[in-house]
Amino acid sequence: MNEVLLDWYDANGRDLPWRETKDAYAILVSEVMAQQTQVNRVVPRWERWLDRWPTVEALAAAPPADVIREWQGLGYNRRALNLHRAAQYVAACGWPDDLSELPGVGRYTADAVACFAFGRDVLPVDVNVRRVQERTGHAFTAAAAQALMDLGATVCLARIPRCEICPLAHACPSRGSRYEPLRKQGPFEGSFRQRRAATLRLVADAERAAADLDPDAVESLARDGLVLVTDGTVSLPG
Repeated sequence: MNEVLLDWYDANGRDLPWRETKDAYAILVSEVMAQQTQVNRVVPRWERWLDRWPTVEALAAAPPADVIREWQGLGYNRRALNLHRAAQYVAACGWPDDLSELPGVGRYTADAVACFAFGRDVLPVDVNVRRVQERTGHAFTAAAAQALMDLGATVCLARIPRCEICPLAHACPSRGSRYEPLRKQGPFEGSFRQRRAATLRLVADAERAAADLDPDAVESLARDGLVLVTDGTVSLPG
C-alpha cells in the first residue's frame, strides 16, 4: 500500500510551501499554525511570519507583544506564546533530542518536526493519518506521512469517504462505509472563546483600563500569560 499511496501523492499532493524546506523552525511554525486552523488560511500567515522572523533566533528575540499581535486572527492565541517560548528554548539550548520537551509541543508535533525536518524514521500520527490507518488496517511507513495526511484531508474523509477515487480502495476493508458525525466543538459565535478573542484584540490595539473590558475574559487571558494587569490597566506582555 505504501508504494500505491506514494504514487498517488506524486500526482495529487497538496502544494504547501513548508514542504519545500527542511528547516526545523519553519516546519515547527507550520505545524503549530495548522493546529485548529485550516491549511488555506495558514499558508499566507506562515509566509508573513517567516518574512518577519526568518530564524528561530529572530523569533526568540522578539517581544511577546509583537508575537501575539502577529498571531491575531489565527485563534487559540496560547499557541503564539508557546511557539515564542519554544524558540527561546532552542535559541538558548539547541533542538532537544525529544522535541516534546519544547513548550507547547505535543507528541504529534514533535514527531512531525522529527520526520519532516530531521529525517527521522517516525510516523507523525494526526487525525487524518490515524483515520486512514484504522480504516485500511495497514501500518504505513514514515515515508508516507505527507501522503497519508493529504489522503485523509481530501479523500478518506471523516463521515463520507470518497472511496470511488481512493488509490487504496481496492484493498481497503472499510470501502463503502459511512460514519457518524464526530462531536464538534461548540460554535464560536457567542462563546467565551469569542469574548476572549475580542478582548485580546482590544488590548493588542492599545492598553486598556480593566474596568472597560470583559472581566472574565481578562482574568482568563491573564492566567494564560496573554495579558498583564497592572494597577487597573491591561496590556500585552512586554
